[in-house]
Amino acid sequence: EEVTRPEDNEDIVGGSETILLVEDEAAFLRMGKTMLEGLGYRVLFTSSPTEALRVAQHYEHPIDMLITDVIMPEMNGRALAEKVQVVHPELTSLYMSGYTANVIAHRGVLDEGVHFMQKPFSLKKLASKVREVLDE
Repeated sequence: EEVTRPEDNEDIVGGSETILLVEDEAAFLRMGKTMLEGLGYRVLFTSSPTEALRVAQHYEHPIDMLITDVIMPEMNGRALAEKVQVVHPELTSLYMSGYTANVIAHRGVLDEGVHFMQKPFSLKKLASKVREVLDE
């Protein structure tokens, strides 16, 4: 008798939107880029907020989403999102951190109700969260 089991990737849904990924840890930047591209997204990526601002200012098409680490050198993720939204007002943001949401909230970096994902994350979790935020 043949036994079927659900595939782990069965519920994974991607898209074709443009995402600006900003992560100061090289391993997470590479992994995030690979995962997002595998889901079909166009990914602009950088390891620094300053470079992310430069990319956003020179990119001639809409950027649909910013995925950024919350705590980085130069500026935090929220400040970066505010600056990128000046150039791309349609942009939505998803913040990520190795710290829990409670720790981040207590540091005053993120307001209640913002989109947040704790690192590390699976492909399924990333895909789900990105689609949830983009589809709002």
